[in-house]
Amino acid sequence: MRDFDMFNPTEEHAQLRTMLRSFVESEVDPQALEFNRKEEFNYPLFKKLGELGLLGITAGTEYGGSGMDAVAACIVHEELASSDPAFCLSYLAHSMLFVNNVNQNCSHEQKMKYLPGACDGSLLCGMGMSEPGAGTDVLGMSTTATKSSDGSHYTLNGSKMWITNGTKDGTDTGDVFLVYAKTSQGRSPGDMSAFLVEKGMPGFSLGSKITDKCGMRASNTAELVFDNVKVPVENLVAKEGGAGLCMMRNLEIERIVLAAMSLGIARRSIEVMSSYAQERKAFGKSIGEFGQSQKAIAESYAEFMAGRTYVYNVARQLDLASFGNTLDADGVKLYCAPMAKNVADRAIQLLGGNGYVGEYQVERLWRDAKLNEIGGGTNEAHHKNMCRDIRKNHVKIL
Repeated sequence: MRDFDMFNPTEEHAQLRTMLRSFVESEVDPQALEFNRKEEFNYPLFKKLGELGLLGITAGTEYGGSGMDAVAACIVHEELASSDPAFCLSYLAHSMLFVNNVNQNCSHEQKMKYLPGACDGSLLCGMGMSEPGAGTDVLGMSTTATKSSDGSHYTLNGSKMWITNGTKDGTDTGDVFLVYAKTSQGRSPGDMSAFLVEKGMPGFSLGSKITDKCGMRASNTAELVFDNVKVPVENLVAKEGGAGLCMMRNLEIERIVLAAMSLGIARRSIEVMSSYAQERKAFGKSIGEFGQSQKAIAESYAEFMAGRTYVYNVARQLDLASFGNTLDADGVKLYCAPMAKNVADRAIQLLGGNGYVGEYQVERLWRDAKLNEIGGGTNEAHHKNMCRDIRKNHVKIL
């Protein structure tokens, strides 16, 4: 009997990781620095993920997906982010924020319409939640959706900000988005609804591509504008006022895979550190023989493995159709995001001047790592959420 491997609990998971490691080495690594410098998204490479069955990793096989679980999603995000976190972020927005969300929350007809193209990569998709004036305060969003008197459509007005995959090439929007909007006044989840909005709908346009970001430069980020956009009632997700459940269910897997991205960043930083410490000579010996270097590498590895164990333990227990797993979904991201940033920082310090330039990867990994302390929930939001959950549900921690 094969020993249990938390990080590859089945043979299928192990094969997935092996395939990804090979793909990352041959396809992702060679392009990462170039597209980061150009601030461009590598869409042809993205489409290859569709050929590998990765864009619909958690979607049903009847809709073109691979039908795998949260552990598989973590494996993909860890491996892609170990090379190019920005490319992985675009993958996350497409495969988790759109594909998984649609797979879990939409009707059969909606899935049949949108998931095959999303899973094969012919469509580039994303989600619209954040706004210029509403980030963590999601219930403060101002985008509205008003139902027509004949009940045939909703009219959307407003804008969305920081939207990953909001544009494919900087000239137009991505293809399809799951967009959250207020269908009634108030500040409760029941005041929000979700809609499937397609490129080309009159009034739906690209505001601007956001450039000069600290990190994640090879992932396109944009503002999306809705000016009297008529969305057919058939594009309402679930029911009017039902977006709160959709949002909370998908936030859990989003935060877990963001933590898995942080694992990839930390792992690659440790690998670069360890290799460099063996090769670099100072004062007549390799710098890996000095205690300062050993401290940086050893502490980084221990922190990485602690985070990795936490992430995969939470992922293997997650039912993608469930909700109410917020404590540890928040917890893994709260731990792993700063851990990865700190490990990448140590790597820059160990490499000295070489760590400060793009050739050695770690400066890019460090810049990319910072986003995970903000996107998908700020560290401060995780503090609030976790303390609330512990107070309500975990008087005694098992």
